[in-house]
Amino acid sequence: MSALITPVRADASDRTPASRCVRTTCPYCGTGCGIDARLPADLDSRAVATIEGDRLHPTNSGSLCSKGSHLGETLSTRGRLLRPELDGQPCHWEQALDAAAERLGAIIETHGPDAVAFYCSGQLLTEDYYVANKLMKGFIGSANIDTNSRLCMSSAVVGHKRAFGSDSVPACYLDLELADLVVLTGSNAAWCHPILFQRIRAAKQAHPGKRLVVIDPRRTASCDDADLHLPIKPGTDALLFNGLLNWLAEQQAIDPDYIARHTEQFDSALAAARSSAPDIATVAAACELEVAAVEHFFRWFAETPKTLTAFSQGVNQSSAGSDKVNAIINVHLATGRVGRPGASPFSLTGQPNAMGGREVGGLANQLAAHMNLEDPRHRALVAQFWGSERVPEQAGLKAVELFEAIEAGRVKAVWVMATNPVDSLPDADRVRAALERCELVILSDCMDRTDTAASAHIRFPATAWGERDGTVTNAERCISRQRPLQPSAGESRPDWWIICQLARRLGFGAAFDYQAPWQIFREHAALSVLDNRPDVLPRGFNLGPLAHINSTSYEALAPIQWPVSMEAPAGSARRFDDGRFDTDNGRARFVPIQPRPPHYRCDHAYPLVLNTGRVRDQWHTMTRTGLSPSLSGHRPEPEVSLHPDDAARYGLRPREIARLRSRWGRLLARVALSDQMRPGELFVPMHWNDQFAREGRVGALVNPATDPLSGQPESKHTPVAIEALDARWYGILLSRNPLPAAADSADYRTRICEARGERLMLAGSGEEPDWPSTARRWLGGEAETGAAQEWIEYEDRSQGVYRLARLREGRLQALLWVDPDPELPDTQWLGALLDAEPLEPEQRRALLSGLPPQGTRCGGATVCACFGVGKNTLLEAIRTRGLNSVDALGQALKAGTNCGSCLPELRALIQQQYSPRMPPSQAGASRRN
Repeated sequence: MSALITPVRADASDRTPASRCVRTTCPYCGTGCGIDARLPADLDSRAVATIEGDRLHPTNSGSLCSKGSHLGETLSTRGRLLRPELDGQPCHWEQALDAAAERLGAIIETHGPDAVAFYCSGQLLTEDYYVANKLMKGFIGSANIDTNSRLCMSSAVVGHKRAFGSDSVPACYLDLELADLVVLTGSNAAWCHPILFQRIRAAKQAHPGKRLVVIDPRRTASCDDADLHLPIKPGTDALLFNGLLNWLAEQQAIDPDYIARHTEQFDSALAAARSSAPDIATVAAACELEVAAVEHFFRWFAETPKTLTAFSQGVNQSSAGSDKVNAIINVHLATGRVGRPGASPFSLTGQPNAMGGREVGGLANQLAAHMNLEDPRHRALVAQFWGSERVPEQAGLKAVELFEAIEAGRVKAVWVMATNPVDSLPDADRVRAALERCELVILSDCMDRTDTAASAHIRFPATAWGERDGTVTNAERCISRQRPLQPSAGESRPDWWIICQLARRLGFGAAFDYQAPWQIFREHAALSVLDNRPDVLPRGFNLGPLAHINSTSYEALAPIQWPVSMEAPAGSARRFDDGRFDTDNGRARFVPIQPRPPHYRCDHAYPLVLNTGRVRDQWHTMTRTGLSPSLSGHRPEPEVSLHPDDAARYGLRPREIARLRSRWGRLLARVALSDQMRPGELFVPMHWNDQFAREGRVGALVNPATDPLSGQPESKHTPVAIEALDARWYGILLSRNPLPAAADSADYRTRICEARGERLMLAGSGEEPDWPSTARRWLGGEAETGAAQEWIEYEDRSQGVYRLARLREGRLQALLWVDPDPELPDTQWLGALLDAEPLEPEQRRALLSGLPPQGTRCGGATVCACFGVGKNTLLEAIRTRGLNSVDALGQALKAGTNCGSCLPELRALIQQQYSPRMPPSQAGASRRN
């Protein structure tokens, strides 16, 4: 047992009465980076923590991306839900819990257990997930518990189970470095998993022969380091990999011995591949790729034994996502490249604990400990272990169909935990309408105002990251601890505690008598090892040596990869390296794949394909990252990226506001032209919501088609139309304090958090307002009188320009600029004036001129969020100091020296400055440096 435990302590330099160090895990993507949080020694303090990467954590060795680096900015209680609420009114915990139990119990008594549902999240800790699943499947007696992980990784789950017999990722992060060929398909890892991409980049620099292939319709930041980019037609991934399987067989580049000894169904999979992708020319034409590029990829794959194929949402989020996953796995099985150093298919998980949720049965078609709900042996084992007679025999409702059932009235009560389905689910307006009609909506969340919260009857304040205590599992099966940095805010409580309190009120107290999360983890580990023997019910997931963990060893638990067994007490880096799989006969299964196009096709009414996903510095629906000013400078508004040819075709200019429409909803976004897009395709980020942007919810556009096996939505392919918003004016409103009534009549309204106050980006169509009266109402302060308040105003009606500033005792309180041009002046310098003492005369003039006061340095839009370095600062340094490489920029300004996700933009700025005057060879060298 001692091999599993590393004492949690600060470095010697930190062992002072003035500070303490807590080792925890980042709450963002599925990479699972370790964090050192340094805080005041006072355990009751809520002072802002200093966040650094944990140098001892095997995942990141001290590195953090921009989001993780700025976690300290999200630890305040601003915007938090701090007390329980019952029917819109604050109440005591006892009242809220009693009401929830009474109402849930009445619905179950009247309509049966399938009339209720839980909708959970990859943001929950494993311990939270375990008790939620136990309560629903073990004691309420319904399988209607699903999770937002359904939206990102469920196709990978199906692919793994069909091929390997269990939902097991065979690879580990070290394989990204050991591989001689890394294939990134449907993954912009440079932005979405930047620490993992940093490892790929470093390995390429250390080993020049290492190759990177990126398969993605867009030319993303990941392509900047790629040796080959395949801008594939959306939806043709399975055909490409079918073509690869057929070509490998024709070239005798498969491993017949491995296939014969360790697999089955190869012949049928190969026959399916031959029928759909008989040759390279057919594949290239169908995927809209160059024949030479496809041949390059196929040859590199064939000649490189150490090949790792890493895939993510671009593969999974499809109505044929499961088949795409198995098409990828097929080529790895055919070449014997599974579970070997540097050679595997590798699912890059989206959320911090999507894997942990899958371990405890968080999906509607699973049982805890990787057991199958529809297997009577597994049901009997779990029922006996839990002491339950109510384990359901059939799978419950998957995410999209769950909310359809709520709309239809079949599900009359839903408990939403740590997620925001009104924004994140497809056909999101329909989801909102379903919740508004639902008889009982319970919500556990750490934030007060979310788009889902408006529909809740009962709200439980949950603890947030920095207050929570438990475990998470990352994409390489590594279990890490999340530890609290500070006390729980207000009356917030851990999710596991809330669930257990409700379970006791429903009459199941004996099964939920946990006093601490380590007790839940111990039970979870004990279930994983129960009858888990080759001669009884063998399963890949195993935490056997952790089944006797206590509070002390749980607190000190070091990162460890499952399976953890008596044979591998320190964990296992890879799975299936011995050729033995988790199927009944121990053989992996090839899956015959017949490629299918996306469910909905474009037509004359909706001629463009919408793709959606993440941007570099934001996370999910921005409830955490949206609070960080440092993360809002790179992409501060919802943007629609499109090819310049499409912009010309539809009459769109840069920085204008575009309206997008689909069969399901509409959206407003700022126009951003990009030759990195394929013509006919659009990209809009997934993050914005009603709290930050009016009509900015991309989920309202996304079609509700799902994979028939995984239930995962098709978020990467929605037919849409686009047109310019006929905006007559554009505006910027800056304020020290939130102004709820501000810009209430604007068509477009996006809120951006500043270091002091907030900024609104605005646009309006229709008749232009009477600015002198409208602006005063928007900026507030009408009730204030006397010499303390002052208005500064400028108007040029002939040019459509208007500016108004409100001051109190000479200090800037709020400001509005209005202009007919969407290219508004750079306003970064304005934020500093909110912190200023009484304004100087020159600063007052600047408020009206729109130009920064003389001598004021304006860094421009953020390029490097880790160190807050702006575009203007970088261009000036390149120009005045002769910096012609990213290394030189890093040494001078630190830009690009942390997570490296801004390196493509740094290279582009260098090229922008030097390419016209630099010989091509030198420009190329500058790009590579």
